[in-house]
Amino acid sequence: MPSMMRRSIGVLLGVSLAGGAASAAEREPWSRFRGPNGTGVSEATGLPVSFGPEKNVRWMTPLPPGHSSPVLSESRIFLTAHSPEKDGYTLLVIGLDRKTGRELWRREVPRAQTGRRENVNGPASPSPVTDGANVYAFFQEFGLISYTADGRERWRKPIGPFNMFYGFGASPMLADGTLVLSVDQDKESYLLGLDAKTGRERWKTPKPHAISGYSTPTIYRPATGGAQLLVPESFQLTAYALSDGKPVWWVRGLACEMKSVASVDNDTLYINGWGFPQNQPGRQVATVPFDEGLKRYDKNGDGLVAQTEVSGDEPMDRMLGPDAFPAFDLDRDGKLTASEWDVFRAMLAAENGLLAVKLGGRGDMTDHAIRWKYQRPVPQVPSTLLYQGVLFMVNDSGILLAFDPKTGQVLKEGRLKGAIDKYFASPVGADGKVWLVSQDGTVSVVSARADWEILSVNPLDDEVFATPVPADGQLLVRTRSALYAFGGEQ
Repeated sequence: MPSMMRRSIGVLLGVSLAGGAASAAEREPWSRFRGPNGTGVSEATGLPVSFGPEKNVRWMTPLPPGHSSPVLSESRIFLTAHSPEKDGYTLLVIGLDRKTGRELWRREVPRAQTGRRENVNGPASPSPVTDGANVYAFFQEFGLISYTADGRERWRKPIGPFNMFYGFGASPMLADGTLVLSVDQDKESYLLGLDAKTGRERWKTPKPHAISGYSTPTIYRPATGGAQLLVPESFQLTAYALSDGKPVWWVRGLACEMKSVASVDNDTLYINGWGFPQNQPGRQVATVPFDEGLKRYDKNGDGLVAQTEVSGDEPMDRMLGPDAFPAFDLDRDGKLTASEWDVFRAMLAAENGLLAVKLGGRGDMTDHAIRWKYQRPVPQVPSTLLYQGVLFMVNDSGILLAFDPKTGQVLKEGRLKGAIDKYFASPVGADGKVWLVSQDGTVSVVSARADWEILSVNPLDDEVFATPVPADGQLLVRTRSALYAFGGEQ
């Protein structure tokens, strides 16, 4: 058995941050969404700068649709997918050969339930995770399932149904033999920990404070005490003990809807969140208590606020219009109860932004932990990238910012010319460069410096939602229809 596969799951996937997140991350394989501990950082070298569908292609494997990002073992690439939705789709887990991209196996997973999905979200958005010998996958319409690297089913655990506004987005992750899934939904949110060998539940922690969320956790290992799961949630960041799932500390002040993965370095975490445009400081909409809302809207006197009862053109009236109302109507019955009205008010009171948070503590650390805030527009989906001492963030419309992570000062801001589009994929860093992929499949390569410069702009002529993977001197990019392995000039 290769030496990497002989290492324990804890070493493979439990990144130690006490000695520095970046250095630890670079020693780890790309085994989960966004690679080592979700950092987006790889030690790969010799990576391509100029490439495209007809240029510097080492191999290309056609794939069924899916938004999940590839994850790697020593000899395999794992992805999830689904057959075309117009055909009454099936759910798929796929194993490829890492060197050649050749498909080795695919397994169908039953659709046990339906689930709400909005906008571009698809049936195979969460990325799988691997411990080197096995792969673990999650589907909103089934739950969790595990296979060996050769495609033999080990166990399955159906869970759900789920109730997220946009549908499921968080990916499973592994640490110290525990498979973790964050289930942030509009009713009965929870954090789940399973025994990775058997699929049996180790713990399940209710999260009554959380509504729809889409962030994948990261691991924090303080100098003393056990490992902690860092989970960006609606309105707050919470650290849970990996051993039993119990909350250890939390920091309030996050956006009302979290999608990105945190960047972590030593004792500081960086997290960006976006809810509504009206969550920008200075644009927030004033709301009223529920009893006043009833006086204003409850025309039939049933003690509820129905969307059909809302009229008027004041800012609060517009926020209760048919487009936004379902975000506050947690049970989707067309009416707001007193508790749902409280969520409506909390969501509109939250602020978008990028926060730097000091790690550690006990209980509510809000008053002591926030080191700085950036509150100009931040992206809805992509995570930040902390690489070579610079914090990178790409906004919708292709604006790239470089921050000083210690102070939050913007060191450079500029447009990615030729790549002005919406972004779902998160940036990745390796080989002294940063790769950024827009929805229309344009890959920008920039130098990984505070005064970054565009090195190349590479159109792929196909949509991209998945985050790319730098490995083996190649850049793996999943488009809507294929997985490409691009290499350097030969």
